[in-house]
Amino acid sequence: REIGEAQVVEAADRLVANTSGEAGELIDLYGADHRKVRVVSPGVDLEVFTPGDMVEARAQVGLPLDAQVLLFVGRIQPLKAPDVLLRAAAELLARRPELRQRLVVVVLGGPSGSGLGKPRALHELAQRLGIDTQVRFASPVDRVTLAQWYRAADLVAVPSYSESFGLVAIEAQACGTPVVAAAVGGLPFAVGDTGLLIPGHETSDWGAGLERLLDAPDPRMLLR
Repeated sequence: REIGEAQVVEAADRLVANTSGEAGELIDLYGADHRKVRVVSPGVDLEVFTPGDMVEARAQVGLPLDAQVLLFVGRIQPLKAPDVLLRAAAELLARRPELRQRLVVVVLGGPSGSGLGKPRALHELAQRLGIDTQVRFASPVDRVTLAQWYRAADLVAVPSYSESFGLVAIEAQACGTPVVAAAVGGLPFAVGDTGLLIPGHETSDWGAGLERLLDAPDPRMLLR
């Protein structure tokens, strides 16, 4: 793969990177001519992904109005690390058992890539952690419905081990929902100062980050 990527870099007339960091990697790691590299960051359709009414959104997607909702959106595979969210939620509930009646962890997506070999692995993890009652699995949806899921959530978690950009993060933020993300790849660029970045994937760090935002009267004010 690395040989192929180097050949593409050498042969291309123009190289488009998602972020300035990715552009730097093309130049530093692959020897790309800086004159050929341009940064064009992904965007979202702001006619679809907009802030909206949480009560209406929860009614549409079938979530309790008084719940505290943590949402993961993406392909279910190890690289996307939805297990990090489940483990952090389990630790949070161990410290704060009073949240068991209200906390809902939604995993929205389907198995993909290396996740296809064990499509039930995340369900089984939720059972082992003792949070299968709090975890809901939802199949992929169209963009309009996806926007409603974002609006229905208190927080959107993006715990990936690697992301070239992090489209889920900006979709969620466009809907007015705070984001907790791993400080990897393009996520620091996508999240900026409007979300909480977690260095690494330690369960304790993620649990503390989730708790901090859930306890805030208005998480968006806390992040400013």
